Parts: sequence; C-alpha cells; structure tokens
Amino acid sequence: MTYDIVAQGVKYIGVDDLDIDLFEGQYDVPLGISYNSYLIEDEKIAIMDTVDLRKVDEWMSNLDKALAGRTPDYLIVQHLEPDHAGSIMTAMEKYPSMVAICSQRAEPMFKRFFDVELGDRLKTAKEGETLSLGEHQLQFFMAPMVHWPEVMVTYEHLTKTLFAADGFGKFGALSKEEEDDEGWACEARRYYFNIVGKYGAMVQQLLKKAATLDIQTICPLHGPILTEDLGYYIGLYDTWSKYEPENEGIFIAYCSMHGNTAQAALKLADIIREKSDVKVSTSDIARDDLHEAVEDAFRYDRMVLCAPTYDGDVMPIMEDFINHLRIKTYRNRKVAIVENGTWAPVAGKKMRQAMEAMENITIIEPIVTVESVVKTKTIEELTVLADALIK
Repeated sequence: MTYDIVAQGVKYIGVDDLDIDLFEGQYDVPLGISYNSYLIEDEKIAIMDTVDLRKVDEWMSNLDKALAGRTPDYLIVQHLEPDHAGSIMTAMEKYPSMVAICSQRAEPMFKRFFDVELGDRLKTAKEGETLSLGEHQLQFFMAPMVHWPEVMVTYEHLTKTLFAADGFGKFGALSKEEEDDEGWACEARRYYFNIVGKYGAMVQQLLKKAATLDIQTICPLHGPILTEDLGYYIGLYDTWSKYEPENEGIFIAYCSMHGNTAQAALKLADIIREKSDVKVSTSDIARDDLHEAVEDAFRYDRMVLCAPTYDGDVMPIMEDFINHLRIKTYRNRKVAIVENGTWAPVAGKKMRQAMEAMENITIIEPIVTVESVVKTKTIEELTVLADALIK
C-alpha cells in the first residue's frame, strides 16, 4: 500500500525500510517498517516529522518532488526518537529559513541529539496552541510518555486529520501490507504492547483529548493511514491501554530443557481443547518470537507459565519473559503455573512470587509439578488444572 494524497492539501512523503532486521534493536520486523512523514501545502507549508537517517536520501527525494520548487516554512517535530527525527538537520540545513516547532519538553532534548544551535529557528508549542497555514489550522496536544516524555500530536482542523505520532502505529512496511494476512490488529498489537504498552494511563489521557475532536483520518508515524472504521482502532487502543483482556482465551507460554515440560504444556492445551471450546494459544518462548508472546499474554484473559527448575531458579528464558511482562506492567489476569524438577523443583515458587508482585494477578490453583517426565499422575493433575482454567 502506498499513498500520495492523504487529504486536501496533505501529501504522504514517507519511506519504507525493508533492510532493517530489528526495530529498536530488538523487535523482529519480517515485513519491514515504514517511517511516515507528511507535507501540508497551503499559504504556508509544513513538514510533519522526518524519517530515520537510514532513509534520508529517499525521503529528501520525496520531499523535493512534493514541494515542486516551493520552500517549507515549518517542520513539526512530534517525536524526537531517531527513527522520526534522524533527518531533521539535513532538512534544516537545506531550508535555512524553515522553523522547527516542537513541544516544550522536546526543546532541551534537541541539544542531546544535534550539536547545533538553532536559536530562533526552534520554537515550542503549548497545549492547545494553534498554527495557521492558511486554510489548514494545526492544533497541538501534548502526549507525554506515549511513549517518550516530549511527544505531542497534531490535529488539522480543515481535513479533520490527527497526526498521531507513535500512536496507532504498526510494524510492517506499507509496500508489504498485502502480505500481512493477519490484518492491522496483530502487528499493531505487538507494536503497542512492546513499545507503548507500559504507559497505558498516558494513552488514556491522549484518548480523552482525541474524543473531543472530530477525527476522520489518523496519520501515525508507522504503518497504514487509517480512514475507515476509526471506532474499531480507537476501541482497541482503549481496551489495550486499560490493561483489559481483548479476548477470552488461554495463552500457554512454555520453555523446556529436554522436551518434558513442553510435553506437559502441549498436553494441557490438548486437554483444554477436548473439554471446551475455549481459545488456546501456545508459544515455545525459547524458539518463538518472545515479543509475540508478550502480545498474546496481554491479549487473553488467562495465561499458563510452564518452566523447569534451572540452577536453583527458573529457566532463564522464562525469567526473561516474566521480566518483559513486569516492565510492560502486566496486570488484571489469571495465571496458572506448571513447573518441572528432578530433585528440588523451585520454578513454580519463583514464578508465583514474580507474578504475585504484579497488579491484580490471580493465581489459579493447583500448581502442577512435573516430576522429570509426564506420567499418568501428571496428566491427572493437568486435567484438574484444565478444569480450573476453563471455569
């Protein structure tokens, strides 16, 4: 999917990055990522954000083509993270009369990224302040910690467009949209919970501001422009940012040293499927994408952690997964535990302690202990646990 004209006087000038392997140095992006940037043409011209320095040449080419010989008056900087701000100085140097506008909290951060004194070429915007381009009227709203403290979003009144910064973003290059057969929500969900998810309260504040606006188009800094059924996207963001389960279901996250814990986890999944129509999703967190596991943990209302004891503790990959959940403030869920151990199983105790330290987590009894390998006794205990999970 590609764009040219987004709305009256608004052009898309962003670029796809199909060469990147890990977004933010950690998130697998098999379909790449888009760095979205926009141009608003009126009596005055405004550029809405730049792109990662990795793609500066392509972006500058898009910008030059869209400008068709005109000179931009403003560069609106909604977010200073390098994947959006990396090309700021290239643009500022090419257009020496252009003024950059950012939030007040972003101003001191400029000096951390750019060893250049911009003087009166850098101006700040206050909450609710407006900027007239002619027919197009920009209004700025602060969105701190969505997901950096300096973030702001911009509402354009004529076209009723919300330039949402990292809000409503999605993994995947626009040119690869047709290859994403799972639709918007899957990669948007993985993006949200792993990048923005810790700051649900701040997202709620932004949604309250957005509710006062007549929004017909949402222009995020990653992923497709949203123009239809906006209630669906906003509704998902509302659910996600309240830490409410999106779907009823059971997510089983497991790791296994010699295959026995995996056997128990998958047997539990089979028992649940045989006894009910409850949705069950499983992930071998040592082999599958750990960040997709984080996504599924937040998606469903119940989770099962299955791990062996390792060096008097829990297997490290499970400890890492639980720590990811802690960082993203996992809460409001029911959690069951399956441990494995040969001589001194402690993984169950460790996992329980870690989960009970999180907010509003209910441990589903019983905790099942696999004594080295799955036996008839183990299956009986897993059946009891399955019944408790189904309830």
